[in-house]
Amino acid sequence: MDAGDYLEAAVRDVLTAPEPRVDDQVGYAALLLAVAGAPGEADRLVTHWQARTDRPVAALAADPVRARAWAMLFEARGARPGWAEGLPPLDLDAEERAHSAALRRPVSDLEGVLPPGPVAEVVKQVAPSRPDRVRTALADGDLGRWASPAGPRPDVATLAATRALAPALVAGADPLGLHDWAPACAGALIAALHERYPPELGTWPELIAEILRLRGGSAAPPPASEAAIRSAELRLGVSLPPDHREFLRTCDGLPADVVFPRLLGTADLRAEDGVVVLSEPPVLLLSAGHVVEVDPVLGTTVHRSFRAALGRHATLLAQSG
Repeated sequence: MDAGDYLEAAVRDVLTAPEPRVDDQVGYAALLLAVAGAPGEADRLVTHWQARTDRPVAALAADPVRARAWAMLFEARGARPGWAEGLPPLDLDAEERAHSAALRRPVSDLEGVLPPGPVAEVVKQVAPSRPDRVRTALADGDLGRWASPAGPRPDVATLAATRALAPALVAGADPLGLHDWAPACAGALIAALHERYPPELGTWPELIAEILRLRGGSAAPPPASEAAIRSAELRLGVSLPPDHREFLRTCDGLPADVVFPRLLGTADLRAEDGVVVLSEPPVLLLSAGHVVEVDPVLGTTVHRSFRAALGRHATLLAQSG
């Protein structure tokens, strides 16, 4: 498959398509990551989808083959991740028998041509049929032969649902060669989910709580007192923007993380040539009432407010995982 073309289309759907299509793309992507030997990235994607949409996880496994695929992968992993509690348990022996029969079933030459319905079923009974070489490869346990003709959107659900192959997939067999690409795929889709379903962060405590959740549950410094904020303003010779004051009232600075510098508290804020340095290293600045972010790679960004800068940071933090 062309990973770049696939991801571009998937991100576009997550941003703009009707919600059933979003669920379908996230469900497919999660299985794609799982069979690429990146179950952690699959879990990360599904967890963010749950947090952003609040829809039942069964929507990601709406057809029997996807539900079977997750069940086989969980068995091979030896555990079900927390997000999977909403998936019903399956009789794996019965599912294995049904799946093995499906892999060996001939495919009608008219399959995919006629619209579904009783007439199509009758016609297909008398139409010529042939073995499906992709499914036959799975029945034979040949991952290389399956991957070769798999096409632009490989049927990863049928692959993962093959019980005999699930342990190899969990162990990192990666038949499509996508393991190194998996974090970028999960990150791009998570960022798209955050853009389509922005978190309801109406207050500063809610925004800081979301950032700390994305960081893995670290604690924030205690809030600054009104006297400490006013003392900092007197020392700097400027009045801090109202939203920055609200940030300091919520927590007096924040430690650095993987995508953002350390945000300075009242005692460490400093002014240089009329510009207030808000972070260490000094990449977030307050200049003439504007919050400016200086990135050596992406260039300079002027944020409409300090809160907007932190909201963007939360999105990047979610994307980085």
